[in-house]
Amino acid sequence: MKLQGQLMLDEPMSRHTSWRTGGKADRLYIPAGWEDLSTFLQSLPHGEPVYFVGLGSNLLVRDGGVRGTVVMLHGGALDTLRMDQGRVYAEAGVTCAKLAKFAAKQHLHGAEFLAGIPGTVGGALAMNAGCHGGETWDVVHRALTMDRNGQVFERTQVDLEIGYRHVGLPGEEWFIAAWFELPAGEATEAEQKIKQLLAKRLETQPLNLPNAGSVFRNPEGDYAARLIESCGLKGYRIGDAQVSEKHANFIVNIGEARAADVEVLIGHVHDTVLEKTGFDLQREVKIIGEERRVRRRIRNAKPLQ
Repeated sequence: MKLQGQLMLDEPMSRHTSWRTGGKADRLYIPAGWEDLSTFLQSLPHGEPVYFVGLGSNLLVRDGGVRGTVVMLHGGALDTLRMDQGRVYAEAGVTCAKLAKFAAKQHLHGAEFLAGIPGTVGGALAMNAGCHGGETWDVVHRALTMDRNGQVFERTQVDLEIGYRHVGLPGEEWFIAAWFELPAGEATEAEQKIKQLLAKRLETQPLNLPNAGSVFRNPEGDYAARLIESCGLKGYRIGDAQVSEKHANFIVNIGEARAADVEVLIGHVHDTVLEKTGFDLQREVKIIGEERRVRRRIRNAKPLQ
C-alpha cells in the first residue's frame, strides 16, 4: 500500500517542541490515519529508532537532533473525537483540552482536569498525565496501541504497569486511541470548572514563554516548585534557559535557548535541591536525541612542516 501521510527529511524539531529548541530529525512523518501509520511502521528498517510526539510538550530534543524517525500524532488524521456507546472515544492526536471540553458538552464529568494538561491524548495515556488531583488512567476504560509491525492491540489497566506519571506497556507499542468512561452530570457545572482551571493555569504558569510544562514530578508529601523556590533558584539562568520567576517547576526559553542550556539547567536544579533539601527530584520531561558536536578551532597552531 502506498503511503498517504507527509514525510519530511532533516526536519528541525524546534518547530515541533513547545520549548522551541532541538536539532533536526532524520525523518518526521505525519500519518494520514491508522492504516497509513501501520504501513509506514512496517516500511521502516529493523531496529530503526522511532519516537512518537504529540504537541511536543514534556519533551526536550537535544541540539544534535534525532537519529531515526519521529511520528507526529497531532496535526494529522489521528484526531477523531466522538461518543461511542456512552463513552468518549478519542484518538491520540486530540488535545487534552479539546477532550475535556467535548466531554463537558456531552454532560459528562470527571475529565475537567485534562484541560490543564498541555498535550495530546497519546501523551497523556503514555505517561498517565495529571493535574488538579486527577490522573488520565483514572478515567480510561480501555485503549488501543500499535506495535512496530503495525499490529493493533486493545489494552486495559490489567495489561499495563500504571503509576504516578508512568505507564509500562508490554512491548514496543504506542497508544493510538482510547475510550474514556465518565459519569453523567450538568454540562454547565463541568464547563465552569474548566474555565476556573484554565484561569488558574494562566495566573500561575508562564504561558507567555516557551516551556514544556512541569519539569519535575512532585515528590510524595511535597511539591517540586516549593523545593526549587526554597533553594533560591527562581530566575536562575543558563544562557536563555531560565527557571521561571512565576512558577519554579517551569523552565522557560526567554530568547534563543539551546537544548543544551535547558538540559544543564535541569541538572543544576536537581543537584541543588538534592544538596540543600535531600529530595532527589525525578525528571518528568523526556529527553531524546544527540548532543551537538562542536568543532573547536585550534588557536596559534603552527603549520605542518
